[in-house]
Amino acid sequence: MPDHTDSITNQERKGRLSSLFSYFKNPKETAMDDTKLVSPAEKVNTLVQQSDFISRDLSWLKFNDRVLDQATNEERNLFDRMKFLAITSSNLDEFFTIRLGSLYNYLDFGKERVDYSGLREIPFRKMLMKELQEYVRLQSECYTNLLPQFAKHGFRIIGMEDLAKEETADIEQYFERTVYPMLTPMLFDYTHAFPVLLAKVLILGVITQVKGSTSEEDKKLSFVQLPLNLPRFYVIEREEEILFLPIEKIVRAHIYKLYRNVDIVSTNLFRLIRNGDFSLEESDDMESDFIDEIKQKIKNRRLGRVVCVAIEPDANPDLLNLIKKRWEIDDYNVFKEEGIIDYTCLWAIVRHPEFKDQIPPIHPPVPPLGLERERIVDVFEAMREKDILLHHPYNNFEPVLQLLEQAAEDPKVLSIKLTIYRLAKNSRVTEALLHAAENGKHVAVLFEVKARFDEENNIKEAQRLQKAGCFVIYGIGQLKTHTKLLLIVRNEGNRVLRYAHLSSGNYNEDTSRLYTDTGLLTTNEEYTQDISEFFNVITGHSSPTEYQNLITAPRYMRKKLIELIQKEAENAKAGLPCGICIKINSLEDKETIEELYAASKAGVPIRLIVRGMCCLRPRRVGLSENISVRSLVGDFLEHSRIFYFHQNGDPLVYGGSADAMVRSFDRRIESLFKLVDIRVKQEAIHILYFSLLDNVNAYEMQEDGTYIKCLEPNEEPLNIHKAFFNVTLEDVLKVKLFVPDQKPADTIEEDQAKQQLAEPAEEKAAE
Repeated sequence: MPDHTDSITNQERKGRLSSLFSYFKNPKETAMDDTKLVSPAEKVNTLVQQSDFISRDLSWLKFNDRVLDQATNEERNLFDRMKFLAITSSNLDEFFTIRLGSLYNYLDFGKERVDYSGLREIPFRKMLMKELQEYVRLQSECYTNLLPQFAKHGFRIIGMEDLAKEETADIEQYFERTVYPMLTPMLFDYTHAFPVLLAKVLILGVITQVKGSTSEEDKKLSFVQLPLNLPRFYVIEREEEILFLPIEKIVRAHIYKLYRNVDIVSTNLFRLIRNGDFSLEESDDMESDFIDEIKQKIKNRRLGRVVCVAIEPDANPDLLNLIKKRWEIDDYNVFKEEGIIDYTCLWAIVRHPEFKDQIPPIHPPVPPLGLERERIVDVFEAMREKDILLHHPYNNFEPVLQLLEQAAEDPKVLSIKLTIYRLAKNSRVTEALLHAAENGKHVAVLFEVKARFDEENNIKEAQRLQKAGCFVIYGIGQLKTHTKLLLIVRNEGNRVLRYAHLSSGNYNEDTSRLYTDTGLLTTNEEYTQDISEFFNVITGHSSPTEYQNLITAPRYMRKKLIELIQKEAENAKAGLPCGICIKINSLEDKETIEELYAASKAGVPIRLIVRGMCCLRPRRVGLSENISVRSLVGDFLEHSRIFYFHQNGDPLVYGGSADAMVRSFDRRIESLFKLVDIRVKQEAIHILYFSLLDNVNAYEMQEDGTYIKCLEPNEEPLNIHKAFFNVTLEDVLKVKLFVPDQKPADTIEEDQAKQQLAEPAEEKAAE
């Protein structure tokens, strides 16, 4: 990126530049002026709609639309709606950082890129930025609609003019003692280089002028970053209401104290986002170079190119022109936000102690099906009796934590192996592993230090474990380890038994209360042998030809799933019962989508439950008439992955951590696990069945990529985020998929499952 500071300095020396602002004012051509290269809007939209695939980025925006729909839903209370508005803001930050950052990697380095929509990188940028501008407008509109309700609920976001005299004095003291010492004005002129401004930080751009002067040459520009370790709001508690005064308003009101004996021309608040998309080169020295490289990439994320600026709508044009030219952005990248910048600050209000009861309470977890109590007295004994499917957050994550904690203290336990992607802040998982190591057990942990935005925390936790004597693996080169597996080896006197947990979700007790995930607790030797083999692949140099119950990536997963899709197509052509139902977070892999199209043409009914981005275009004549796509967005974040293939009435069902994405199949270590236990498999089928019936959280995807709510007027509502708390074993056992007019008749599977539940523990343990 060119250094404008050098250019300014050189021209000043030559006497050709009278003012810094005149240099940046009214640039003849924007850094990314694509107006001459873009087809007319009608032609672009036609091309997009003609494509058999939907843009990954545009589809993601539709997902965030659905999240914003929760914030506009008047059936939710105010604090719930504020929570969802805050979530849309953090989601958008990540999108700007990673997805828009990725696009700029192509634009900045002159690389070609053709989006699934059929557009090349420059016209696609224009289309995407227009969509983003509209989305930010809708966010502002949502916030504006919420504002009048604040006072009715006992609080307000205020300005300095709303303060009483004694409150103003308190604010003055707060500024002098706490805020003022932390502020650092950073000047930019011919003798001061342009300062490094941090991403996701509130910044005041201040233009000052020599006192009494009106000359452009006497103007100066400086920046004041508001410290991240200061709370966003100064809270004032009155008898009848709570006032929230934004920190930026306090600093703006007292900004003159940083600029003595000069005139302040303008003070404008803005916030920038930088490119945070980076890839890692494989390193030979995994213990030093690899970690150092991760740390360097984190630093680069903080200093990457600017991709977006949120700024007040009445910003000084001199400031705006300067930052646009300096950061090589144009009007598409500048988001003029009404109201408040960065809605994640609403969490500070939602989580205020006074309002802690305003967010609707979450139903307490219920015991897993087949177990009478939530907390198991002896996890090892319960797992020896039968496989246990945990469906979070409806079932507590406690059995998994209890398994680890019991294993750490149990003298019979010989070793613990675990993959870690994201941890809770005060992780009981880490503490259990530390205790296990202290108790002399062999502990092997694969810490994925490339888990986006958790890199620093994972490095810190991994180093803690390593110091305690754990065998720690810091990821596998360029592959990201996303699989969720736990293996415990226990000496039980006459035999050594392995206990396993396979999951779609992280070993994170915090997110387990908010994310829907499935996890399997088992002692089945087929699973435990597969996991042992897979750990050997991850930690050593092994390449098994096949697994009994696992499908793994990066080698085999796409190929195996395509084979299963093709088998359903063959059954359809042969007139046999068929069907595919897949519940995932994202569907983006082109090869998989093309096979689903082929299966649809063959007559296979395909039901997809895709929470986030979906690049498949459903219900298109001659292509995907037999494919429906729905998305579930509500109180919990849908995170479980389940793959169902009807197989002529003998369903094959897999759970696991993988989505149908290029990165999952080619750039991640992933696993899907076949559900072999009849009852457990039926539970997974029931999850799919209910997910297809939900009409409260469900949005149906249309052929053009838009979504509509599923709940019809006068229709009986079914909200799975409530219904799953009340599911019974009888409900589960009578459900089937792709069976016309199914009735709760007795089936062989139901009889077998009931018999399995009735088996004495000692018989099961002796198997």
